[in-house]
Amino acid sequence: MAFSHRFDPTTLREYDIRGTVGRTLFEDDAFAIGRCFGSLVARNGGVTVAVGYDGRLSSPAMEAALAKGLSASGIEAVRIGRGPTPMLYYASTKLGTDGAVMVTGSHNPPDYNGFKMVLGGKPFFGEQIRALGGQAMAGDVVAETVAPERNVDVSADYVARLLADWDGGDRMLKVVWDNGNGSAGEVLQRLVAGLPGEHVVLNGAIDGTFPAHHPDPTVPANLQQLIAEVAARRADIGIALDGDADRIGLIDDKGRILFGDQLLVLLARDVLHAHPGATIIADVKASQVLFDEVARAGGNPLMWRTGHSLIKAKMAETGSPLAGEMSGHIFFADHWYGFDDALYAAVRTLGVLARMDRRLSDVRDALPQVINTPEVRFDCDDTRKFAVIEEVAARLRAEGAKVSETDGVRVLTDDGWWLLRASNTQAVLVARAEAATEAGLERLKQALVAQLEKSGLPAPDFSGSHAGH
Repeated sequence: MAFSHRFDPTTLREYDIRGTVGRTLFEDDAFAIGRCFGSLVARNGGVTVAVGYDGRLSSPAMEAALAKGLSASGIEAVRIGRGPTPMLYYASTKLGTDGAVMVTGSHNPPDYNGFKMVLGGKPFFGEQIRALGGQAMAGDVVAETVAPERNVDVSADYVARLLADWDGGDRMLKVVWDNGNGSAGEVLQRLVAGLPGEHVVLNGAIDGTFPAHHPDPTVPANLQQLIAEVAARRADIGIALDGDADRIGLIDDKGRILFGDQLLVLLARDVLHAHPGATIIADVKASQVLFDEVARAGGNPLMWRTGHSLIKAKMAETGSPLAGEMSGHIFFADHWYGFDDALYAAVRTLGVLARMDRRLSDVRDALPQVINTPEVRFDCDDTRKFAVIEEVAARLRAEGAKVSETDGVRVLTDDGWWLLRASNTQAVLVARAEAATEAGLERLKQALVAQLEKSGLPAPDFSGSHAGH
């Protein structure tokens, strides 16, 4: 029987395939992904693909259909079961599979699901994902042959490997973790059992309905339970994981949120002791404080494009031992494998803290204090968003402004900087600004708004600016 399949075009995203279960994403799609991705692996001479799934209610059925599609392409599906996304990356690395597919909706609402893919040890994204859609429509797959499937439990090995890099001192830490009912639950319980110190796990049970709160640590509302628990227990640190544990959120001992770039300052200083002069990568949304502090610590700061696939590729190219994004993706190639892993980042963070004689709040307070807007996202048509960025860039170039066009435009002035970029995954533009003073921040926002107005767009809502980041 000839194979042909049409994906809902909204599901083929920049970094993954993602949609609403029963509306834009179905088990037939999972089978088709397995059938097409499996065919690509087979044509590359590959024979195995590791498969994992998160704790969403729809994930077991999606994973089974995916494995069936791989099997029909003559590819052995190495099924590692339920767990965090980084555990799948680890399994693929350790078992030497030719590809990997994770069934996960990440931090999205409960009715979402999706697929993150790795081919030949590299992220499968962008044009490759779009091409998969055309491949499915054309029925361009290898002849049907059924390969056997294999179940492999790597969880104990993964936890042991995480613990192997514990490098803390004598200080016994009090740590509160918020699993957010995400897919790290079982692995996290085993991890904390092996770590020194006192550990409390909130929302440890894997539950795809996310009864406590949304599993996205970048949203302050989702961190309130953790903040309260850190205060109640007088803990040294609070650690939040997203739904599939590839992103981390942190709370200091004073109950304040540490953002991805602030955590990266702490980790970069540590990594640069071992790798003086190394390149440390962060995305364009990161604070200027991070880039300045990396340089001060003897590192080579590199500002790069937002998107975990893009950051991973740049790390491999530059030989960078550490990279991170504002969104909480932290990538270690120092002692680790270069992929984003919130559990590994947590182990390394706790190690740094356990070797310090200062509290986490002291480290944060010693950083240059700046004021910034949150990441402001506002609607802009997909067909228009990149054109707006080009118009703004052209005007700034004509004015002789200090501008980086790594990803959108990031403009440096005496007051600080402002950023405008197009989202790769949604019909939105993203804006952010940072200054040393309130008056400076106001001037930066006005400059940004003026550029948007020249391109016929209204001013975005900047309410919710926060000091001390």
